[in-house]
Amino acid sequence: MQPAPESEGFPRMAPGRRLQWEQSQKASVLLYPEGMVTLSESAADILRLCDGKTRASEIAARLATEFESDEVGQDVLAFLQEARAHGWIRIDPAS
Repeated sequence: MQPAPESEGFPRMAPGRRLQWEQSQKASVLLYPEGMVTLSESAADILRLCDGKTRASEIAARLATEFESDEVGQDVLAFLQEARAHGWIRIDPAS
């Protein structure tokens, strides 16, 4: 089975989006022109790795290893697809 094209792409924050710690909420938030989203710790961990240089599959593998769970890798890829659907990230194609 071949990996999904998105898993071989390079996720990065979409223009106008910024991840930051919000002390008043004691949580990471994603800021964008229309507002902000309070993120779970795991969502923030994933988005911090979206640097445009690391493949989505590598992000998933890194976190699966860190948390010692293959299921985490699938959850990471699913989250990246959802984040892309919301316009939080872009996934640049692999060359």
